[in-house]
Amino acid sequence: MTAKEDSCMKEFRPARTPRIVGVIGGMGPLATVDFMQQLVELSPSLSDQEHIPAIVAQIPQIPDRVGAILRATESPLPQLTESLRRLERAGADFIVMPCNTAHYWHKDLAAATDLPFIHIVDSVLEVLAERGLKPDAPVGLLATPATFAAGIYANRPDNGSALQFVAPTESEIQEFVIPAIGLVKAGRVQDAGILIQECVHRLRARGLEYIVLGCTELPMALKAVGVAIEDGYIDSTAALAKAAIKAALPTPDLPQDPTLSHL
Repeated sequence: MTAKEDSCMKEFRPARTPRIVGVIGGMGPLATVDFMQQLVELSPSLSDQEHIPAIVAQIPQIPDRVGAILRATESPLPQLTESLRRLERAGADFIVMPCNTAHYWHKDLAAATDLPFIHIVDSVLEVLAERGLKPDAPVGLLATPATFAAGIYANRPDNGSALQFVAPTESEIQEFVIPAIGLVKAGRVQDAGILIQECVHRLRARGLEYIVLGCTELPMALKAVGVAIEDGYIDSTAALAKAAIKAALPTPDLPQDPTLSHL
């Protein structure tokens, strides 16, 4: 590199280095890739050097989260903890996990590390608050049966609002949501989008203005059939990416908080 080129590169380097996000991934692999893409696309960066540094544990060999919650099959906690340890050893400054259902084990994982661990539901609630919803507003929620059964959204302890999360009917979950999630995991994203679009149509017919895509497979499915994930949706993957960017970027007017204790 010439001296002139080196000088130009230095002009674009941020004065303060962003914190490194550690990503517990693989649930599923496409959802992790989507999170990383959104982490890049939503960043206010103008050069390579200004983007958010990330370390990803893309380890898909994690036992089924739905089965563990609903049928007491093998717990994924040991494998999730191993991914967490990989990220700690690699130098992550804080942790995210782009899988809603896996947040059933968030408390255990957060207790097992000194690193801050952003909760995906908190990220979604922050976006909902920005939309100016009334405190008791009904909000549609598309998620796995285990996410509903575990109350991952409804029972979030830090949920200061009284938002009413409205699920599809049991038959709609069985007919549309579960097959759509499975199709994304199998790489048939457009087929999944056709199914989930019908489920959304039914929720809209019940007067639900906002719908939370509370499974990180679902935003990809809708985008694959041309649905714009904009005002009427809250994409949990995008919400988590925005929270990660906020946590990673140094605040220019305030001293850095290395503990990120506000998360």
